[in-house]
Amino acid sequence: MHISYDHDVDAFLDGTRGALLERIVAESGIRQQQGAFCLDTTAEQVPAALFQLGQALTRIYDLTFLSRSNVGSTFYDDLSDCLADLVDESKIMRDYQPDVPNAKAYTVDYRIEGSEEQLFLFGVPNRDKARLTTIMLSHYHRYELAFESIIVFEDQTAMPRFDLARLSDVVVT
Repeated sequence: MHISYDHDVDAFLDGTRGALLERIVAESGIRQQQGAFCLDTTAEQVPAALFQLGQALTRIYDLTFLSRSNVGSTFYDDLSDCLADLVDESKIMRDYQPDVPNAKAYTVDYRIEGSEEQLFLFGVPNRDKARLTTIMLSHYHRYELAFESIIVFEDQTAMPRFDLARLSDVVVT
């Protein structure tokens, strides 16, 4: 089984995928040794151990299906990694609450320092988050908050046309 041929192995060691991999290894009793998964056993226990190893490897291989297009939770992990590669971490504030009434209900995914106005970045993996982001941006406008915004879509082509149009109406660039 060569996951590294088709997938980014580092993605299996970080975030949601990494936590799942660690859980599989712990639950199955296997261990990692120089990139290989191993299970120690006695000669009498080889059939049971082979079955146990096979189950663990199947579960590990299933992690390859946890891609941006299949699991929303990895979208945010991937967005965070990409943002960390582009912007100094000291300038990024996650889950920022702007100075508006009921701020806890209108949290910004990322606030980035650096420009004259605040820069808000929102990750939008699906239609529901597009609608929520539209509501939040409208709330900021209602209270005349000065900011610029960036929207990062998981797949913009999958967004319903009217949801995308409403969101585009309130994005400040």
